Amino acid sequence: MPYAKFQFKAGIDREGTDYTNAGGWFDSSLVRFRKGFAEKIGGWAKNTTTSFLGTCRNLFAWISLAGTKYLFLGTNLKAYVQEGSGFYDITPIRLTTSAGDVTFSATNGDATITVSDTAHGAAQNDFVTFSGSASLGGNITATVLNQEYQIATIVNANSYLIEAKDTNGDAVLANSSDTGNGGSSVVGAYQLNTGLDNFVASTGWGINGWGSSAFGSATSLGFTNQLRLWASDNFGEDLILHPRGGGIFYWDQSGGTSTRAVNITSLSGANLAPTVGLQSIVSETDRHVFVLGADPINDAGTARTGTIDPMLVAFSDQESITEWEPQTTNTAGSVRLSVGSEIIGGIRSRQETLVWTDSALYSIQFVGPPLTFAVNLINQGVGMVGPNACINAPNGVYWMAEDGFYRYNGSVQSLECTVLNYVQENLNLSQLFKCFALVNKQYNEVWWFYPSTQDNTGEISRYVIYNYLENTWSIGELVRTAWLDEDVFVAPLATENGYLYNQETGEDADGSPMDNVFIESSDFDLQEGNDFAFISKIIPDLKFYGTNTSSGGPLINMQIKTRNFPAESLSTKVTKDVSNNTNELNVRTRARQAVLRLQSDDDADTANRLGVQWRLGYTRMYIQPDGRR
Repeated sequence: MPYAKFQFKAGIDREGTDYTNAGGWFDSSLVRFRKGFAEKIGGWAKNTTTSFLGTCRNLFAWISLAGTKYLFLGTNLKAYVQEGSGFYDITPIRLTTSAGDVTFSATNGDATITVSDTAHGAAQNDFVTFSGSASLGGNITATVLNQEYQIATIVNANSYLIEAKDTNGDAVLANSSDTGNGGSSVVGAYQLNTGLDNFVASTGWGINGWGSSAFGSATSLGFTNQLRLWASDNFGEDLILHPRGGGIFYWDQSGGTSTRAVNITSLSGANLAPTVGLQSIVSETDRHVFVLGADPINDAGTARTGTIDPMLVAFSDQESITEWEPQTTNTAGSVRLSVGSEIIGGIRSRQETLVWTDSALYSIQFVGPPLTFAVNLINQGVGMVGPNACINAPNGVYWMAEDGFYRYNGSVQSLECTVLNYVQENLNLSQLFKCFALVNKQYNEVWWFYPSTQDNTGEISRYVIYNYLENTWSIGELVRTAWLDEDVFVAPLATENGYLYNQETGEDADGSPMDNVFIESSDFDLQEGNDFAFISKIIPDLKFYGTNTSSGGPLINMQIKTRNFPAESLSTKVTKDVSNNTNELNVRTRARQAVLRLQSDDDADTANRLGVQWRLGYTRMYIQPDGRR
C-alpha cells in the first residue's frame, strides 16, 4: 500500500460536523492560512515597559507637521497620548473648584481621608488632583495631599473617601496630630468621570456602585455612564477625542504632552457646538467634523439641548471645529437618519462617510452647497454589533453584524463564513459593544475580536480571521482589547492588561513561548469508512524558521486521534515530537476514523518552543485497510 498524501483544504470549516468536513481543518488557535497552508502567527513584545491605567479600547496614530509620531490610547479611566516611550495623561478636567471649597478630615491610625466638597459630581474611581493644601498637622503633610488621587468611595453628593499615600504610592497613616482640614487654599481639579469596563443593558436596581443612589430606586444607565468607548480622529495635526455619550474634546499638540484636552465648547469662537454625542468623525476631503448622535439646537436657535438625539448627525462648517450654527454663509448643519432607533457607529471611507444604525447602513457624501451632503440609505435590515466592529481594508469596508459578516465596496455583500455558527453560538450577546475589527494588511486579513461565552469572562477572549484574498477563515483564542495596523508605526500595535504590544514581531509571547498553538483536522477515513484503517508511518512536511533553528531544537507535537463512530469522543492514540531533522514517524494505530493534530510542544522544556516559527506542508501517511482486531 503506497503512502497517501493528505492535502487538507485551507481554512477552518465548522459549519457541518467533523465528519462531513472530511479533507478539511476543523479547529485552530494562533494559526493562520497563507497561500493555502497553515502556519503559526507572529509573536508579540511590549512596545514599552511603561503601563497605563484602565482597559484601552481605542488606538489612533498620526504624525505632526514637524514629523513627531503620536499615539492616542483611550481607556475606561484615562485618555493618554504616547510620544516616544512615555504615556502622557491628557484626560480633560471636568471641574476645578474655587479655593477653600475642598476640606479634609483624618482619623488617627487610618489612611482613609474624608474629602468634603459640596456637589462634587464625582463617582467611584474618578481622579482628582489637589493643590494648595496645608498639612493636617501630623503625618498627612501638604506633600501627601497635593497629588493625584483616585476616589475610593462616594459617601454622598458632598463627600467622598481617598486613601492617603506618599509620592511612591505607599499608604500613609494619620496620627493624633492630624486634626486640620487642609486650609482655605485647597483646589480640587476633577478629571472627566471614568467609564465602565463592562456594558450594562437597560435600567434597573444595582447597576451602579453601592451608595451611588437612594436605596430601592431604579437607575438608568444612559449614554454618558455606559461602557467607556472613545472615538478619535485628527484635525490637522491636532486630536479630536470623544467618549461615547459624552462631550467632544480637542487636544492641541502645539501645547505639548503636558497639556490636557479641552471641550470644543470652550474653544475661542465656539458657536453652538454639540455638547454631547456618540461619536466624532472628520470627513476625508472636505474636512467637516461629524458628530453622530449629537444634541440638537433648541427651538429658539440659541443653544444646544444637552440631550442626545441618537439618530441626529450634526456637522460643522468646512475647515472649522468651532462653527456649528447653520447659516447661509457656511456649510454647517445637521440631518436626522430615519431607519433605526440609534446610531451604532461610523467610519471615514473613500470619498464618503459610512454610518450604521441598529438596522441600516447610510452613506454620507459631500456634494457642496446648497445641500452640502447627500445622505443615501445603502442597506436596510443589517446593523452592526458595536461602534468598533467595522474597518477599512484595501478592497472595501468590513463589519460584523449579529447575523454575519459583511463587506461594502459600492454595494453590500454578505460574506460566506465557514465558522459563522461557531462564532454566533458562543458570542456573548451582553457585551457586543466590546467587539472590534482590525485589518492586518501584511497578511491580507481582517480580524474580529469578540467576548465568548466559552470563556465566561465577559471580556474579549477570542478572534475570527478572514483572509480577503484567499477567502479563508480561521479562529483562535487571544486576549486583546484594541489593535492598530502598521502605518505610522512599523508594526501593528495592540493592548492588553495595561500594556501596549508590538504585534507580528518575532515568534514568542513577550519573551515566553506561545501557548495553545494548534491546528486540528476533521475526521478522515479509508474507503468511505467501510474498513478500519491501519496507520503505521507518517512522513511530516514542516518548515521551521525563526531564531531557534538548530538541529533538533525546535519541536512540535504531531498527534493522531481516533474513533470508530462520529458520535464517539476522540481518543489520542499517538503523540510524536517532530523536529527539523525528523524524516519519518513510526506509529501503530487503527480505527474507522482518524484526526490529525499539530500543536506546539507542550513539555516542560520551553527551549523547544522559544523562538520557533513553523509552517505546515503536505503530510503523508502509510495507511492501509485492516480489521477491527
